[in-house]
Amino acid sequence: MAATFTDLRDRGGVRARRLRRLYRRRVLAHRRLLAFGCAAAAVLVGLQAARPPAPPSDVVLVAARDLPSGTVLGAADLTEVKYAAGTAPASLDPRPLGRTLAAPLRRGEPVTDLRLVSPALTEGYPGLVAYPVRIPDPGVVALLRVGDRIDVMGSDPETGGAEVVLTDAPVLALPSGQEATATEGLPGRLVVLGVPESRVTGVGAAAVTQFLTVVLSR
Repeated sequence: MAATFTDLRDRGGVRARRLRRLYRRRVLAHRRLLAFGCAAAAVLVGLQAARPPAPPSDVVLVAARDLPSGTVLGAADLTEVKYAAGTAPASLDPRPLGRTLAAPLRRGEPVTDLRLVSPALTEGYPGLVAYPVRIPDPGVVALLRVGDRIDVMGSDPETGGAEVVLTDAPVLALPSGQEATATEGLPGRLVVLGVPESRVTGVGAAAVTQFLTVVLSR
C-alpha cells in the first residue's frame, strides 16, 4: 500500500530530529575538546609566566680539546660555554684566534692571557721580560716544561771556552717545534725565558756568537 503524504512527512520529521540530535552531540563534543584545549593552553601560559627568567650569563671561549703548548689557535680549537654572570675567570683574552699557546690547555679550560705568548707571561715575575732564546739542540728543549727554572750556558765553538749566560731563568713558554724551525730554516727550538732587563743585551749577544745549552736548576 503506497505511503500517504502524511506518512512521508512524519518520517521526514523523525529523520530530521535524529539529525539534529546527532549534530548537537557532535557540536557538544567539539566544544568540550575546545574547552579542554583552551584550559590546557591557559595552564601552560600560567606556568611560563611563573617560571623565573634565565639568569644572565657571559659567553667564554674555552679549549674544545686538550691543546699542547705552542698551538696556534684556530676556530676548531675553541668552543663557547656560558658562565653565570660575574663568575667567568679574570684576564680572558677577547681575541685568541691566531695566538700561540704558551702552555698546554685542558679541554674546557678558558683562554686567559697567561696561557698565551704575550707580555702577560711575566705576570708574577717582577723585573723580568719575556725573551725568546733559540737552543740549537731540540732534544734538550723537549725535556723542559713551562715553569721550570734553568741556567743557560754558552760555549765558544772556536776557543772551546764556556760561560754562564743566565741563571735561574723561568721557562715562560715553549713554542711548538714546527713553528720554531719555520723561521729561515734555523735549527733548534725557541724557549721563551724570563730575563732581567739588564741581561737582555748580553743574552742576545751570546745567542748569536755562542752555542747555547741549558741546565735545569730547579
